[in-house]
Amino acid sequence: MAMASLARRKAYLLTRNASTAPLRFSFSLSRGFASSGSDENDVVIIGGGPGGYVAAIKAAQLGLKTTCIEKRGALGGTCLNVGCIPSKALLHSSHMYHEAKHVFANHGVKVSSVEVDLPAMLAQKDTAVKNLTRGIEGLFKKNKVNYVKGYGKFLSPSEVSVETEDGENTVVKGKHIIVATGSDVKSLPGITIDEKKIVSSTGALSLSEIPKKLIVIGAGYIGLEMGSVWGRLGSEVTVVEFASDIVPSMDGEIRKQFQRSLEKQKMKFMLKTKVVGVDSSGDGVKLIVEPAEGGEQSTLEADVVLVSAGRSPFTSGLDLDKIGVETDKIGRILVNERFSTNVSGVYAIGDVIPGPMLAHKAEEDGVACVEFIAGKHGHVDYDKVPGVVYTYPEVASVGKTEEQLKKDGVSYRVGKFPFMANSRAKAIDTAEGLVKILADKETDKILGVHIMSPNAGELIHEAVLAINYDASSEDIARVCHAHPTMSEAIKEAAMATYDKPIHM
Repeated sequence: MAMASLARRKAYLLTRNASTAPLRFSFSLSRGFASSGSDENDVVIIGGGPGGYVAAIKAAQLGLKTTCIEKRGALGGTCLNVGCIPSKALLHSSHMYHEAKHVFANHGVKVSSVEVDLPAMLAQKDTAVKNLTRGIEGLFKKNKVNYVKGYGKFLSPSEVSVETEDGENTVVKGKHIIVATGSDVKSLPGITIDEKKIVSSTGALSLSEIPKKLIVIGAGYIGLEMGSVWGRLGSEVTVVEFASDIVPSMDGEIRKQFQRSLEKQKMKFMLKTKVVGVDSSGDGVKLIVEPAEGGEQSTLEADVVLVSAGRSPFTSGLDLDKIGVETDKIGRILVNERFSTNVSGVYAIGDVIPGPMLAHKAEEDGVACVEFIAGKHGHVDYDKVPGVVYTYPEVASVGKTEEQLKKDGVSYRVGKFPFMANSRAKAIDTAEGLVKILADKETDKILGVHIMSPNAGELIHEAVLAINYDASSEDIARVCHAHPTMSEAIKEAAMATYDKPIHM
């Protein structure tokens, strides 16, 4: 496949009837910056998270009169307020502590005493969140987006009733209304989250002290990230997972290396294990577990239990049924390729519709949706959305896993390159992990890329760009990469895919 493939961008012209066809992407308040009165808007967005606020700004940039309704009282949604952003702040802070305590001496930096000041660490996280939420408010002002603080629900396909923060009620009218209300923590039967001893990811971001023992229910992205935070700070962390593997969506080979890395960090795993009961009546929490297939029960004890078993679409109180919006059996709103529901003029994006529950996916949905509303062509391909686990090392992926290609009967080649052979990684003593590239056996088109390394979440975007432009592994291999960089491992893995690497 020639380099010219990088010059050909696919045109995704989505033309299915907007009112009837279901969405099928390929997978293989009241503070107002303007009056919230009864004037009709071109676009009204319910929800100010990554999908909603991005859609609002884009709509305004396209010349559409826009109002965004947000119940939280702060923009940014779960991601910015109690998700992606605060967790990354704590991941970074806890990593700095761990490095100072365990790694600095190897680099000739001697520190006589290292202590955790948890209140200061949490304050830094809160400051970051506050500044970013204010930043979005600033962007709303700049782009003349009307911001209403309150809980919105449908009166009709063109009217939203908003119970505002100050107890008043107002009606916001719009020609096009977008539901962008995101998702909420998925509960487990028999387990009541009190955000003190039994916590969701929200409570895990604000524990008042470092638990001696932490049990994490669920070995997905969020559970492993929050387990890493408290494990670095001194908690004994045990992860209980019903499935046979951690992060089931991850490439199998990468997953095995990832789990070994976490185990070296003293994180314990109980896989194929079911939680059947919980007792929080004492000082701590007792968790009753048994094998997933049934068998002898045992009891685990912890100071804190984190419930991290996934998320569910949040549509409570919207009165979708009142206007006839269709949902599936798990509550996701059904939309077509233009993000239209079965009700004319009503749209949905982000976590409330099928697809990856990721902030950046919601942002792409938001932009594409308002582009369709404005008469342009939107573009989202869920097969090409990257995913990142922000542990240490990080794991980042885009495209297909090896298991998916085998299941689909696709002939492919594999190229791998370990960071142990990367000069930059060796120089800075962060040589754990590898790059793995999967390419079509006949055409050399890249089908999937998986990276485990520090900063894998930054490295992956070269692969995301390549996959979006249908590049081949040879295309990447023939691009000059600066030396010494971690990115050279991607070049070497690409060389290993279609030919042979140089440094291995």
